[in-house]
Amino acid sequence: MCGIAAILLYPGDRPVEQWQAIKQAFSMNLILNEQRGTAASGVAVIDAGGTVALHKSPLPASLFTRTAEYQRTLNYVGAQTSLILGHTRFPTKGNPNKDPNNHPIWTGTVVGVHNGEITNDDELFILWGYERTADVDSEILFRLVGNADPTTSPDKYLDTLSQRIQLAKGEFTFLACDQRKPQHIVVAKHANPLWIHFHRQWNALVFSSRYIFFRKAFGGSLLVESLPRDVLMLFDAMLLPQLGCAPKTAFPMHL
Repeated sequence: MCGIAAILLYPGDRPVEQWQAIKQAFSMNLILNEQRGTAASGVAVIDAGGTVALHKSPLPASLFTRTAEYQRTLNYVGAQTSLILGHTRFPTKGNPNKDPNNHPIWTGTVVGVHNGEITNDDELFILWGYERTADVDSEILFRLVGNADPTTSPDKYLDTLSQRIQLAKGEFTFLACDQRKPQHIVVAKHANPLWIHFHRQWNALVFSSRYIFFRKAFGGSLLVESLPRDVLMLFDAMLLPQLGCAPKTAFPMHL
């Protein structure tokens, strides 16, 4: 059981007060997800050009968000930011004191977060001959994602990803962003919770593993949606004003 927190942003200028509110909401999201994992926390800030600022540490979110390193990473959030990606970890494999085991995981061109457990990661690393940089089972998901070309048509991309992800056994919900197409985020919910809310004033799509976060952050009258199970979804930051909570495209996973 781990926690996922993320905000997909339509790149553009915003008032200072709005940037502060976005950062505060992301930090609250991480802290409220601490209940799902206290062994480590992490954040990645990705801009529309594919640049990544990443920081993670074997600390619970309530302490992690108070560190100078966390604040320095959030300082990268600005007009070119397309994604803020966060995670709170409950480890099933891979020592949290070894930083590569913590999330967000950055493998090749893919940055991602995972909630769940993959039981055949060792076999898949051998089968595909991928380089392994950590002990954690989650790494195989992002190696599989990185094996597909995100610059092809969205439907072809998700079709390829679906064929890869179907090889993984276990329980998973994950978010993944490829630096080759940094305005896109791939979302898969197989067995673990994930909720979304489109914040129209921010032009932002907010993700969380905890429903209570949305109520505490935005009040009780907003529309919060639970993502469908066993569907790969591709969200595009550039289309948020038009699509809101709707993905650019989606593809079934036949698990």
